[in-house]
Amino acid sequence: MDNICTNEGKSCTPNSAISCTVTNCAHHCKDVNYCGLNAIEVGTHEANPTEDQCTDCRSYRKYH
Repeated sequence: MDNICTNEGKSCTPNSAISCTVTNCAHHCKDVNYCGLNAIEVGTHEANPTEDQCTDCRSYRKYH
């Protein structure tokens, strides 16, 4: 996926390996549901995560 999409007017190259539906993230390619980063960091806010809700995208940045 080499096409350039937009993120509220800024160019965004979708990374087809990172599907994302968080539209208020600064890295989300608005034309498609992919992240524009080359890689993301996934972490947890729990000492012993047991469910998917326990994980977080630590690369998330709120879109202004």
